[in-house]
Amino acid sequence: MSIYESAENYLETILSLKNKSGSVRSIDIANDLGVSKPSVSIAMKKLREGGYIEMDPEGLITLLPAGMEIALRIYERHRVLTKLFVLLGVSEETAAADACKIEHYLSEETYQKILEHAEKFDRLND
Repeated sequence: MSIYESAENYLETILSLKNKSGSVRSIDIANDLGVSKPSVSIAMKKLREGGYIEMDPEGLITLLPAGMEIALRIYERHRVLTKLFVLLGVSEETAAADACKIEHYLSEETYQKILEHAEKFDRLND
């Protein structure tokens, strides 16, 4: 499953917004990510064509199984990495920003080792 970082960010944002407000429209994504509505429209078209999302006639966006799988994976990485960085003494804001930067590039092997190490302390998984 190969998908670009920007697409992963869009999918993660859709999941986050859905969890916060129950529904997601393109304008919500644009506001959350600080990007233009045309940029979001182009991205949503590509995600629809890729089978990651669907959009109803009213413009409500829903993650399809392939999109949900990616969104959950990226969201979980973001959550765990942010928590790890905070435990290391990094401010919450910086930790979240740094997690966002590396969540897409961290190998599965390295991420699993972080999780294994965290289980010893059982503080990242709560």
